[in-house]
Amino acid sequence: MASLPELTERVERLLLRHDEILRTNLLLQEQVAALTQERDSLRSRLNAARARVDALLERLPTDTPKDEA
Repeated sequence: MASLPELTERVERLLLRHDEILRTNLLLQEQVAALTQERDSLRSRLNAARARVDALLERLPTDTPKDEA
């Protein structure tokens, strides 16, 4: 059986590790939020670009002159 000082040291190390994990988790949550915002921005830009391409395609003439031989 472990002595009281050994248990105390182990508990203190566990508490430090817990704090490190909490900080890491917070940083990861911030990264996820930033990446989610970037993804949403890129999706918005992609949709706008698609709309511009669709508008340009609509302006193309539908009749193409056929080469007469």
